[in-house]
Amino acid sequence: MSAKLRNNSRVAATILARCVAPAVLLLAACGDDGSGPTGGTTSVSGATFTDPGVTITGDGPTTAPTSTTDIGGTEVGGTGTGTTSPVDPSAGTSTGPDLTTSTTVSSDPSSTSTDPSTDPDTTSSSSTTDAESSTGPAPCPEDELVCEGNTEKICDGLGGFKSEEVCEKQCYEPLGCVECVPDSVLCEGQTVQVCKPDGSGYIAGDTCDPLLGLSCNANLGGCEGACANLGSSYIGCEYYAVVTQQLDVYAGGANPFAIAVANSTAEVATVVVHRGANQVGQPVMIPGNSVGVIQLPWIQQLYGGTGPTVMVADGAYRVRSTRPVTVYQFNPLNADVTNDASLLLPVNTWTGNYLVAAWQHWNPYPGFYSVTARQDGTQVTLKAPKGGVPTQAGAGVNAQGNGVVMLNEGDVLQVVTGNGGDLTGSIVTADKPVQVLGGHDCTQVPIGTAACDHLEEAMFPIEVLAKEYIVVPPVQVPNNNLEKAVRVRVVASEPNTTLTFEPDQPVNKVLAMAGDFVEIPNTTAKFVVKADKKILVAEYMVGQDAGFGTSDPAYILAVPTAQYRNSYLFYAQTGWQQNFVDIIAPMGAAVQVDGVAVGGFTPIGASGFSLAHVKLSNAGNGSHNVTSDLKVGISVYGVVSYGSYWYAGGLDLDTIPQ
Repeated sequence: MSAKLRNNSRVAATILARCVAPAVLLLAACGDDGSGPTGGTTSVSGATFTDPGVTITGDGPTTAPTSTTDIGGTEVGGTGTGTTSPVDPSAGTSTGPDLTTSTTVSSDPSSTSTDPSTDPDTTSSSSTTDAESSTGPAPCPEDELVCEGNTEKICDGLGGFKSEEVCEKQCYEPLGCVECVPDSVLCEGQTVQVCKPDGSGYIAGDTCDPLLGLSCNANLGGCEGACANLGSSYIGCEYYAVVTQQLDVYAGGANPFAIAVANSTAEVATVVVHRGANQVGQPVMIPGNSVGVIQLPWIQQLYGGTGPTVMVADGAYRVRSTRPVTVYQFNPLNADVTNDASLLLPVNTWTGNYLVAAWQHWNPYPGFYSVTARQDGTQVTLKAPKGGVPTQAGAGVNAQGNGVVMLNEGDVLQVVTGNGGDLTGSIVTADKPVQVLGGHDCTQVPIGTAACDHLEEAMFPIEVLAKEYIVVPPVQVPNNNLEKAVRVRVVASEPNTTLTFEPDQPVNKVLAMAGDFVEIPNTTAKFVVKADKKILVAEYMVGQDAGFGTSDPAYILAVPTAQYRNSYLFYAQTGWQQNFVDIIAPMGAAVQVDGVAVGGFTPIGASGFSLAHVKLSNAGNGSHNVTSDLKVGISVYGVVSYGSYWYAGGLDLDTIPQ
C-alpha cells in the first residue's frame, strides 16, 4: 500500500470515529424532536334552582322488590375529557465532519495540492447530493399563484414572478390574499363563525346555546358539551311540547298538561322551558337517572272547542336540557277518562317529511294533526289523502285539507277534520325541520263502541320508517292472562305498496297510492307486517264496552324492528290502576326491568321474536328502565276504568333507505 493510500485510510478512520457518536447524541441530533399535540379538559357547570310547581320523582330508579308473577306477566318495582401531556425533551446537539466537502490528502507534507489527473496515487473522497448535481426545480407555470409566507406571487413561467403583493391578512393557495382560510372557524361570543369558501370573510354558523350546556370552541371547530353531536335516537337535549285537542271539561284544574323528563345520564340535568321569548317557571334540576315531571299551562286555542283549523304563534313549549334526556307529554297528566301520552322526538331528529296517522271525525269531535316549526320562515305543504277529505278550513288550509302555510319558530298549525273526514294518510312536507303529532279530540274505537277517549302520538319522520314491524296487543286488565283487542292501520308512504302478514290477516294487500291504508278490525293477533316500500303502522286500543277488559281507546305507533334498542329509561305515572311495559325481544334475549330478569316470553309465530307483558309497581316513583343484551322494542301504557294512555317507550331514529 502506498503512503498516500495509508494516509487516506487514516483520514477515513478519523471521519468514521467522529460520526459514530454515542447513540444518545446521535438520536438527539438526527431523530424526532419529540413534540406532540396537547390536550385539555372541558367542564360545564350550572346553578341549582328550585320550583314548587315541579315534581322530581327521585334520584334514580328505586330498588326493585322481589319479582312476583302476575297472571300473564311479571311485576317489578319502580325505579372528560382526558388530558394528554406534550413530550418536551431537551434536544441534544452534536457536530461532525461535513461529508459533502471534497477532501484531498497528499503524502508529501510540502505539497499543498495535487492534480489527480496527473498523479494516479492521489485519492479524492467526495460526496455530492442529487440537488447539488441538478439544475434546480422547473419554474412554475405562467400565471400560477403561489404563496411565500404572507406574500402572493404570480409566476411568469421563466423562473420569476410577474407580480408580488404582501397580503394584509394572509396568503392562501390557490386563492391568494384572503380575509380567512376557507372553512376555518372562530368564536364570536357563543356564535360559531365559519370562513366562506372564497375566503372573503366569516358567516355565522351554529349558536352554542348555554341552555343546552354548550360553549363555542374554535379549536374543535364548533360547539362543545354533553349536548354536542348527539346521535339519532329519542334521547336529545331540545324538544317542543304541544297541547292538542282535548275535551274542554277535562283540561285544567286537577288535570294538568305536563311533560315527564327522564335524565338518561349520571349527571344533574338543568331543564328550562320557554314559550316564545318568555321563560315558563324556573329552571328545573333533575338528578342523574331520574325523571322530573313539569306541569305546563294549557293553551286554550289548541285544546278548546272542536275547530276550526288554527295557527297559534308561539303555541309550543320549547324544552332545553344541559344533558341528554327523553321527554314524554301527558294530555292530561293524571289518570282520568280521557287521556293519552306521547313520546316526543328531539329537534336534531326532525325532518321535513311525514306521513300522518290519526282517526276519523266522530261528530262533533274532530281528528287532528299539528305541525310545529323549529326555525323562522318554515314553509309547510299539506297534502290530504285521496286528493282531499272534509276538513275545517282555516290558517291557509282549505276545506279539503290541502294548503301551504308559513310558520316561524315555535308556531303550531293544528289541522282538524270536518264531518266525515279522516286525516290518516295526509302527507306533510316542509323546507325546514318540523314536528308532527296526530290524534283525536275524543273518539270511540271502533265507532259505536263506548266510550270516547283522547288520542295523540308524535309521528316518526318518513326517513326512519321501515318495511318490517311486529304488532302485539296489550294486556286485558284485570284478567291479565288475556289480551286486549286493538285496531291496526297500515299506511303506505309510496304508491303501489304490497303488504304481507305472518300469520296472514284478512285485509287488502295492495295500496295503490301514497297515504292509502288498510284497517284490521278488532284483533288480539300477534303478527309481523312487511312491505316492499316503507310503511307506517298504528295501533288503537278498543273501547271498554267492546268486552276486552278495563280501559278506553289509546293510540301508539309501532316501532320498526330496525329501530329497536338495548336500553330505555321511561316514566309511568303512578296514579293509574295498573301500568305495564310490553317488551318485544329476540328469542333468548336476557332482558331486565328495573334490574329484575324478565321471564315468561311468548313466541310471536315463527318470527324469531317473543312478547312479555311486565306489570310495573305503583309503589315506586314512576321511573323505570329496560335493559337487554339484544335489541328490543318496548311500549308503555296504563289503564283505569274507561281511561288509558299508551306510547312507544323509545326508539333509534336512524335513516333507513327506501
